Amino acid sequence: MPLQQVKGYFRLMRPANIVTAITDILAGVAVAGYFTDTSFGELQLSPVLWLVLATTGLYGGGVVFNDVFDAELDKVERPERPIPSGLITKKNASLLGSLLLVTAIIAAFFVHWRFFPSTAIAIAIAIAALVYDKWGKHHSYLGPLNMGFCRGLNILLGISILPASILSYWFIAIIAVLYIAAITMISRGEVHGGSKSILITTAVFYTIVMISILVIAYRNGNAILTLFFLTLFGFMIFLPLQNAVRNPVGPLIGKAVKAGVLALILMNAAWAAAFGSIIVAFVILLLLPLSLLLAKPFEVT
Repeated sequence: MPLQQVKGYFRLMRPANIVTAITDILAGVAVAGYFTDTSFGELQLSPVLWLVLATTGLYGGGVVFNDVFDAELDKVERPERPIPSGLITKKNASLLGSLLLVTAIIAAFFVHWRFFPSTAIAIAIAIAALVYDKWGKHHSYLGPLNMGFCRGLNILLGISILPASILSYWFIAIIAVLYIAAITMISRGEVHGGSKSILITTAVFYTIVMISILVIAYRNGNAILTLFFLTLFGFMIFLPLQNAVRNPVGPLIGKAVKAGVLALILMNAAWAAAFGSIIVAFVILLLLPLSLLLAKPFEVT
């Protein structure tokens, strides 16, 4: 297989974004208390690795099918992408997406060697992603919620490492839904420009998300260190968003969207810190340079 074609398959999978999905899992595992509440002798890394593999397949498969369903539109708006450019056929892209999603569900099964809950959540994410790719993205309000639902479930997938924790921390997913819905709303202006009112609404949503994380961190007695990660998070999302508000043209909105997606790593580090998993928080932070590096040769949006 030619090197250019191999790169084309990786472009379909959005490697930089997959790193953000992996940090969802690490954050969810931290929220569940897997590293802080499990005794050292009982601590196993294999369930974490299975979940990482699962989210890699789910996110990768989801974005591959996004390009499969958008192939005709991309011929007009983004002809340089792998499918419309002829580098990758739609059939081969569909096979790749299917393989990734099936692998993800199988990996989730091995977390507990049972159907529920990790496998059930993985199946729900796969369905939600396909619904978004085919229909959800075309709806002004349901689309952003649909995409947010995928990310919220991904956090729950991490939390499912300790199934009982889902009942205690399910509300964390709502905050993720709000954040991703905000990014998805403004992403529609990447090509033709967007609305200042939507960008300002996104800023409000971002603020709500940050306050929510800080309040939870304060209640857990971890506010100071969490504030450190939230400060980095705030700088990364608000500076490009401010530029887009001043001039809501496609390229500036694209930068705001890209920053919002990659900043998920900082948000997830803040979640880990909020629940007392300091080492995990810094491990997540160390994945940011990797994601930024991958974002240079591979598209994020």
